[in-house]
Amino acid sequence: MSKVIAELEIPDTEAVAQATSHIRETTSPLIYHHSRRVYFFGLLHAHRLGVRPDPELLYLAAMFHDLGLQVPFSEAEQRFEVDGADHARKFLLDRGFPATAAETVWTAIALHTTPGIPGRMAPEIAVTYYGVLTDVLGFGLDELDREQLAEILAAHPRGDFKNEFLRITVDGLKNRPDTTNGTVNSDYLEHFVPGFRRTTTVERITGSPWPS
Repeated sequence: MSKVIAELEIPDTEAVAQATSHIRETTSPLIYHHSRRVYFFGLLHAHRLGVRPDPELLYLAAMFHDLGLQVPFSEAEQRFEVDGADHARKFLLDRGFPATAAETVWTAIALHTTPGIPGRMAPEIAVTYYGVLTDVLGFGLDELDREQLAEILAAHPRGDFKNEFLRITVDGLKNRPDTTNGTVNSDYLEHFVPGFRRTTTVERITGSPWPS
């Protein structure tokens, strides 16, 4: 039987149940609750925008979007978003989802910290991004129904989200600082890691091996 919170339905599928268990077992309670809120906020943005994402794919994208912060997918040093996206794509393909569905979820996760692009893409990709923005930065918060918001937060409380999310993010990035180059993730390390200084794009160009 599907679960409904704030008049928003969680799909009653085996993949959803398995993803929920997987995220609960492999991440912190903060990431679990954050990921579920991203799903619900994504649905609210879908309703606001008049788009209809596949709810199962949206749920899987939301649940896996931060997994790479805590569970690296491989020995390769890569962006945490790509780690999570790779996890999710394998999860979907192993369960018989079409390659197109797996790629949609992969893209939603891989681009969820990239400004200006995901909002122009498929509904699942766009509203995953907007759901993340709402939970992390308060994007569109004033437009949310107060009763729905209260019900979502009662089911998935924020706690000390700001401080704990920053700590978890820094912990997930500090051992692979080069992967933050050219992304918003370098902000975390510049703020919290003593001595870290990102290499700017200007420095990369002027320091390239080309003579001019």
